[in-house]
Amino acid sequence: QVQLVESGGGLVQAGGSLRLSCAASGRTFYAYTVGWFRQAPGKERVFVAIITWRGGNPYYEDSVKGRFTISRDNAKNTVYLQMNSLKPEDTAVYYCAVTTRGAITDQDTYPYWGQGTQVTVSS
Repeated sequence: QVQLVESGGGLVQAGGSLRLSCAASGRTFYAYTVGWFRQAPGKERVFVAIITWRGGNPYYEDSVKGRFTISRDNAKNTVYLQMNSLKPEDTAVYYCAVTTRGAITDQDTYPYWGQGTQVTVSS
């Protein structure tokens, strides 16, 4: 079992920045690929970014490329999502999740999820 807790969400104006954290406890966190997903009001949850256990192969959804950066600190069992140049369309609940299945973006293959953190970007 892996327990995940997201933090760092909040209200920010367009153009601002936030850094989300995903703290893990439980089994060998370092062995997992970690993904960030988001769910906007009235929409399905979608992929945002992933990072493999070595910290390589970061991969982003097209709309966040160049603005968001995913990183991890295995010593701290924590993954971060630095979000810059935020836009109102980034408003969503952001979730982190882990999988042992490698560098994949299919959320159905992620068995462990956090509770989510709300990000609201005002125009």
